[in-house]
Amino acid sequence: MLEVEAEPDSPADAADAEAETADETEAKFAPGEVIHDVNNVRGMYQNWFLDYASYVILERAVPAVEDGLKPVQRRILHAMNEMDDGRFNKVANVIGQTMQYHPHGDASIGDAMVNLGQKDLLIETQGNWGDVRTGDSAAAPRYIEARLSKFALEVVFNPDITEWQLSYDGRKREPITLPVKFPLLLAQGVEGIAVGLSTKIMPHNFRELCQASVAVLRGREFQLYPDFPTGGLADISNYQSGQRGGRIRLRATIEKVDKTLLLIRDIPYGTTTTALMESIVKASEANKIKIKKVVDNTAKDVEIQVQLPPGISPDLTIDALYAFTDCEISISPNTCVIIDDKPRFVSVEDMLRLSTGKTVRLLERELEIRQQELQEKWHSASLEKIFIENRIYRKIEECETWEQILETIDLGLKKFVRVEGEKIKANDTRIVLRRPVSEDDLTRLTEIRIKRISKYDGFKAEEYIQKLDIELAEVADSLANLTRYAIAYFENLLKKYGANRERRTQLRTFDVVTAQKVAIANQKLYVNYQDGFVGYGLKKDEAAKYVADCSDLDDIIAIRRDGTFMVSKIAEKTFVGKDILHVGVYNKNDDRLVYNMVYVDGASGISFAKRFLVTGITRDKTYDLTKGTKGTKTLYLTANPNSESEIVTIQLSNKAQARVKQFDFDFADLAIKGKGSMGNIVTKQPVKQITRKAVGDSTLGGRDVFFDSVVARLKHEAHGRYLGAFDTDDAILVVYKDGSYELYAPDLTKHFDLPNIVLLRKLEPDTVISAVYLDGETKTHYVKRFKIETSTLEKRFTFISESKGSKLLVATAFAEPAIEVKLQRDKKAEKQTETLRLDQFIEVKGWKALGNKLNYYKVHALTLLTDEGPEPARREAKKRGAAAPRAEEDTPAAAEPEATHAVEVTAEEVAQAQALLRRPKAQLGLF
Repeated sequence: MLEVEAEPDSPADAADAEAETADETEAKFAPGEVIHDVNNVRGMYQNWFLDYASYVILERAVPAVEDGLKPVQRRILHAMNEMDDGRFNKVANVIGQTMQYHPHGDASIGDAMVNLGQKDLLIETQGNWGDVRTGDSAAAPRYIEARLSKFALEVVFNPDITEWQLSYDGRKREPITLPVKFPLLLAQGVEGIAVGLSTKIMPHNFRELCQASVAVLRGREFQLYPDFPTGGLADISNYQSGQRGGRIRLRATIEKVDKTLLLIRDIPYGTTTTALMESIVKASEANKIKIKKVVDNTAKDVEIQVQLPPGISPDLTIDALYAFTDCEISISPNTCVIIDDKPRFVSVEDMLRLSTGKTVRLLERELEIRQQELQEKWHSASLEKIFIENRIYRKIEECETWEQILETIDLGLKKFVRVEGEKIKANDTRIVLRRPVSEDDLTRLTEIRIKRISKYDGFKAEEYIQKLDIELAEVADSLANLTRYAIAYFENLLKKYGANRERRTQLRTFDVVTAQKVAIANQKLYVNYQDGFVGYGLKKDEAAKYVADCSDLDDIIAIRRDGTFMVSKIAEKTFVGKDILHVGVYNKNDDRLVYNMVYVDGASGISFAKRFLVTGITRDKTYDLTKGTKGTKTLYLTANPNSESEIVTIQLSNKAQARVKQFDFDFADLAIKGKGSMGNIVTKQPVKQITRKAVGDSTLGGRDVFFDSVVARLKHEAHGRYLGAFDTDDAILVVYKDGSYELYAPDLTKHFDLPNIVLLRKLEPDTVISAVYLDGETKTHYVKRFKIETSTLEKRFTFISESKGSKLLVATAFAEPAIEVKLQRDKKAEKQTETLRLDQFIEVKGWKALGNKLNYYKVHALTLLTDEGPEPARREAKKRGAAAPRAEEDTPAAAEPEATHAVEVTAEEVAQAQALLRRPKAQLGLF
């Protein structure tokens, strides 16, 4: 029996162990006894394993950082470049050519080539190359064709700067790495499993990579995020620059068509439509979701229909699809690359910096080679010009030997040329050569044919030399300004090949916020606090101070010491009011920037504290953050980008009557309210000074509320139509078909009477209700527009005529409502249709006002042409990754023969609600 012992800790221990084994063997066998060979496997596993692991890592699975390619990919591209003649080649032929360099068979080459072709960057394809979305495989290599793309020919190859090595059989030479002048590894992404480690690099957007490389060259900060060819949604909040330990959450794009149909438009990267459908069916069979049918209609675009049974909320089903199926998956990136023949784990930003630096070096080497070529052409052209124009060729007619010919030409040229560093003669007009004349130059001159000499055009020769001078000057300038040249190179790549390569994957943070594009900060914001000017043109103003970087598209918020503020479009110089206290870049979608403020009221002398958000503003309009009394003054103000609370120390004046003249105040005790709130009383005593003691934790403002029309209830989860972010004093406005309205607190236990509701939305201060109703007594149609002036909750207020038979025909909160009226102007006139803008027909009046008459002989029908307008901007909903708000596609339901209700609750929703109410109470969960 062969026993394998534990490996020694050092080579010396191994030698000692082998000696002990030999002694023991000699002791066991008698002299003269035949000893069979015993193979000592101690150490073999260690050596062979390391050799095998090293080979798999370096030669098969992990890409090199220099060109971003695995060996098989590099050999495929090299073989295609050898075969390239501008036409398509059979993939089978390419595989055969590659097998001269790759010793692992045609199957691995074919799979790698299909993978490259599906990435649509380096290889142009023809035929059926499969589909990464559906999982369909490519046709056999004999049926499909390929050729190198123009991008690959420009970026990947240059034999003059390529390092070569012999192929595995020594018959050919192959590139060690290709001189790729682009972050190819990040553009394509790669996945490989080696021995003891693996790599998984996400694909990134072509345009963003070019822009990031330019940012590296300009010394600016940048960030890279994945962009997947299958589109969809990606949560990259834990991407960690692609390093180990990071995670990306990917979601399919799901569209709600109606109450019984969902459409999946994009699938997560790494899955297929077939696998996705199987996961949905499996989840349905496990009773995790309720569906009626799944149908795959994928063709040019992905389209998977998920049909729902009646009574199932589509919003809840969307969440269930994300929770229980492959509509949401997670990917753990792992950026492992070969650097200096060793596997290294780096971030994608570091990889881009390495790639950009390598590109600059390659561009420099190409320029140097180009410079040498131009210098040689200039050198040859200059010598040829002198040789012919000065008839030096005639002097060699009498020479008898080759050496005399060369010497004669050399002496003839020296009269007209000199080399840099050579002594200058008096009135020297000789041409300065960039290098000495060599024997090869002289030989080349003797090879000029008589026919060429006879047709020689000195003017054209001089033009050619001047053209070479211009090119040499350009190359020299590029070498002297290499960074500028590299920036122009990447910008040119973006211009030539960036078309139709926009980002496909939408970046979202499913649980917190929606990622938003930030305009490039190409300006610097300055402020003159005393004179009241802000803008990016105040750099030379000695009293101006730098505030922040901004863009030409930004708005600026300026808060003055008297407690007023305004928001203006950024300009070179804008007056926003004297005695400025705070200036910053204003983002209307930023619901986390909270202002903490303490001000003293000018009338009462009482100091108030408040926390507020600045939303819903009109540009260039002055707003007051205080009670607005004369003498009001801001004592303390901070802008907290992540809604941080603060603890401040308040020191009272020496004249204050209070015994304790210094105490702490915590802003965390205050709710975040609107900018117009008065605030809470801090002290009634005069304040001397307020200083910050500590910064508190981040807090959040109002909470998002949604209306789920299937169950007719409010929800905080992203189910149904988004109503808005509700604070303490906010209310929900409900308008009923009987011509009344009612206000509710956002109570989740409230069940709304859906069939009788015309309008349900959050009540905003500027909400205007536009209504058309029929007076039951006079049979006259009235139009009225009013704001909600009452504040009592859960009490109905009738805003139309209370006469018997009065009916509400149209009600909307749209800012510019329009209706279509079918009418007769007199008894004999024919019916006609007229469009009427309600906001132009009547001004906003009180809710009790009667309104203006529609002075027509007869109104046959009314139809609302406008919807309810854009829903409130999602704030907390974005943090949860909810879908973007969209207007409900409501189908107007006729209330009376002569009118049409345009409501936010559709007829289908009404029918569903009525069907639910007809069910037994036990089924409705009432008991």
